[in-house]
Amino acid sequence: MRGIVPMQYAFFGGDGRLDLEAFRLQVQACLGAGAPGIAILGLATEVSKLSPQERSALLEAAAAATRGRAPLSVTVFGQTPEEQIAFVREAERAGAASVILQPPRIPGTPEAELARFFGRVMDAAGIPAGIQNAPEYIGIGLGVDAIAALARNHANFRVLKMEGSAMLVRRTIEQTRGALTVLNGRAGLELPDNLRAGVNGMIPGAEVCDVLVRVWNGLSGDAAAQESAEARYREVLPLLTFIMQSMDQFLCYGKRLIARRLGLGEVHDCAPALAPSEFGLACLARHSAGLGPFAHG
Repeated sequence: MRGIVPMQYAFFGGDGRLDLEAFRLQVQACLGAGAPGIAILGLATEVSKLSPQERSALLEAAAAATRGRAPLSVTVFGQTPEEQIAFVREAERAGAASVILQPPRIPGTPEAELARFFGRVMDAAGIPAGIQNAPEYIGIGLGVDAIAALARNHANFRVLKMEGSAMLVRRTIEQTRGALTVLNGRAGLELPDNLRAGVNGMIPGAEVCDVLVRVWNGLSGDAAAQESAEARYREVLPLLTFIMQSMDQFLCYGKRLIARRLGLGEVHDCAPALAPSEFGLACLARHSAGLGPFAHG
């Protein structure tokens, strides 16, 4: 997996039910924009708020949209190894290319215990497995030493989804000595420096994935292409900075931006959620003024 692999938002109707048609449109738009893969059921998909049936419905919809077109990366949520293994099996049957394990939401879990949890699920997976290491957003995670040990001890630990600075990314890549496919998130912040640090790709939200795909591709080109890509990235950086102030802000305003760009109409939040403010919407409008409809197809 290399390049910009956008994490998909979950959309809801006024009745609180999943809007699967809006979700499918988002996936198709990201593929049309040149995304080399699709990621689902991470923090942007609000996975912890979804019922098992809703997670399965989004998995089925994404698998159908990506089959034969692009690899699908599926984040796995669950409080026990057994729960996560069961969903790993479901993702395998759906044709997922890889699974990314989120830590259980058990604050204070020792690193060694969390590593054993991950190792047990990874060893049971029949497709490449990884972890999402996002202690700032999830409240629990592994240090670099523990990640390196996990990579040494579990051959199926193949992918690391990080949520950290480019400096931390570089240190992690150096310490794991190239054993892992490393992708960073954080809405695409520090994208050029992440590429220089050695990431294989980024997993931002879908809201500006069309722009970030072009930036990534340009940064991999000749000197003129790199210069143009850097300039384009500087144009969207204030927007990414605004969105990524917190996970609640990311969900509230990032989802409204992609909905506007796809012409989806009103956004209905899944509680608990941050309600948009008049000031916040004005900030979003100002920072995204140069963005028109989603560029795809």
